[in-house]
Amino acid sequence: MQHCLAYLEQQPDTAAIPGKRLTYCCRLFLSELRQALLAGERRGELSRQLVLRELHRFVQNYHQPSLQRVINGTGIIVHTNLGRSLLPPELVSVLSETATAYSNLELNLNTGKRGSRYTHVEALLCELTGAEAALVVNNNAAAVLIALETLAKGKEVIVSRGQLVEIGGSFRIPDVMARSGAHLVEVGSTNRTRLADYQAALSPETALLLKVHCSNYRIIGFTGEVPLQELIALGKAHGLPVMEDLGSGCFIDLSRFGLEKEPTVQDTVAAGADLATFSGDKLLGGPQAGILVGRRKIIQRIQKNPLNRALRIDKLTLAALEAVLRLYLDEEQALANIPTLRMISEKTTSIQERCQEFRALATAPLANICQLEPTSMASQVGGGALPAQDLPSWGLALKPLNMKAHQLERRLRRAPVPVLGRMEQDVLCLDMRTISADEGPLLLDSLLQALDQPS
Repeated sequence: MQHCLAYLEQQPDTAAIPGKRLTYCCRLFLSELRQALLAGERRGELSRQLVLRELHRFVQNYHQPSLQRVINGTGIIVHTNLGRSLLPPELVSVLSETATAYSNLELNLNTGKRGSRYTHVEALLCELTGAEAALVVNNNAAAVLIALETLAKGKEVIVSRGQLVEIGGSFRIPDVMARSGAHLVEVGSTNRTRLADYQAALSPETALLLKVHCSNYRIIGFTGEVPLQELIALGKAHGLPVMEDLGSGCFIDLSRFGLEKEPTVQDTVAAGADLATFSGDKLLGGPQAGILVGRRKIIQRIQKNPLNRALRIDKLTLAALEAVLRLYLDEEQALANIPTLRMISEKTTSIQERCQEFRALATAPLANICQLEPTSMASQVGGGALPAQDLPSWGLALKPLNMKAHQLERRLRRAPVPVLGRMEQDVLCLDMRTISADEGPLLLDSLLQALDQPS
């Protein structure tokens, strides 16, 4: 043990690690090595230098922060496993100031009395969507939960069978509804639901008509669903509120970039929905949050729900959300400065140029160890949004000369700055739509380290 500690204390990158942690890491490493030897999983001679090198690598990896930067070469823009939407770099100063200084989070500076944290974004949300009032909680599942618990606890909620979707992490809309205390009434069939189905299900126990936007899957062929306007007319005729869960949510018509037209939040509000819920990240391109917009009386009821205390967002999320929403005051500014929208709208010619630039940067350093072939690819928006649509893109097909492509893929995932790509027919592909120009040197360094490792 003493030899191990002395060795680590002499290495520049481990000498500064607290002694307690070094001791813990040494014990953990030696225990795992001992178990591997007893199980027959390690064969061959173990020299002192080999063990010390392995220990050094083990401690380096163990002491590295668990949450770390990765390079996204998958071509999936809103990648749920990689942190979803990227925030604009301009937000760094905003978040830094909010985190390191006191703020008027719940103080009305005009009156000197306690205020509401929601006022910092409510006016902006109403201005952008046309809604009467707005509320923000910690994610969209929470927004749906608190809305249903407030409006329909112990009562019936009518929803089309074809809209009972499952979202990320195996969470299902019916399960969220059950937790709210609302009773689910399914109408129609998986592929077709008519207005008459909703009408037939109405009862004295009905409290809400719910429409769920199927943002994470598509049913094609013989399909049909009730337009929001017809559902709203039915709700008005019977004195029932209508709620639409938009899922990803969007403030900009993305059909101008060749994608299918998705309903914007403004469309839903203008159609007369009493309440709409959607995510703050995903297509909106902000931090994780669940946003509710709609009639003032309904929003006020939800805000008074005791659950709101458990689901509220913190000051950093509020600061980031306000900054992103302000960008939407100018649509072109939002498209240029919000990374999610910028990647969605980027032209293939621009991506191809970035692909060629990286190839030129990497050709000499990677000579004789890896071939880089520019090729056309297909990106995806991701995050459960626009599931059946691809964005034409460009990327690099990597063909290592000293190992298999799947070995390179594994080693890149374990690099100091991990790189994620996708395997296609024994070729590792990196889609440049989701790799920015300033990540080129980092990508090259990770490639060199991965390709230099012994087989």
